[in-house]
Amino acid sequence: MAGANSRHIEPGKNGGWDVVKPGATRVSAHTDTQAEAQARARAILGNDGGGEMVTHGRDGKIRAKDTIQPGNDPRNIPG
Repeated sequence: MAGANSRHIEPGKNGGWDVVKPGATRVSAHTDTQAEAQARARAILGNDGGGEMVTHGRDGKIRAKDTIQPGNDPRNIPG
């Protein structure tokens, strides 16, 4: 899906884990653990209207994909 909002959790170049927006020149966040990176990516995506979180393993292969719902939807009804 072109233009879809997503973040990738990838091993950092100097250790730790990076939260990366595809096409960006800088990482969105850097953490010590993969779990911290996933939590940060969920927060970023939730605040940015939702999107897809893609988690990679140390080998670079995709381990999981999760759809994150909007975290700041001002409407209180579905739809």
